[in-house]
Amino acid sequence: MNGYAGNKDDLLKRLSRAEGQVRGIARMVENDKYCIDILTQVSAATSALETVALSLLADHLSHCVAEATAEGGAVAAEKIREANEAIARMVRS
Repeated sequence: MNGYAGNKDDLLKRLSRAEGQVRGIARMVENDKYCIDILTQVSAATSALETVALSLLADHLSHCVAEATAEGGAVAAEKIREANEAIARMVRS
């Protein structure tokens, strides 16, 4: 079972809202809206996706990494490496 199983419905709702925001941004560009207004909406959509990412990361750490750490050895090292790489990707973006 995935660590986010308990939050799946919430994640899907958040992703659906972000999808709607992105479609709205595309309509704004199509309709030649003011750049700053578009940038404001891009920032909101980015924030919505970051919220999803942080939730998934928290679930991964508390479920997958915690289980692997209890098991120890190479499995634990691999899960920690994966988590570190995911965090690095999030920080760079």
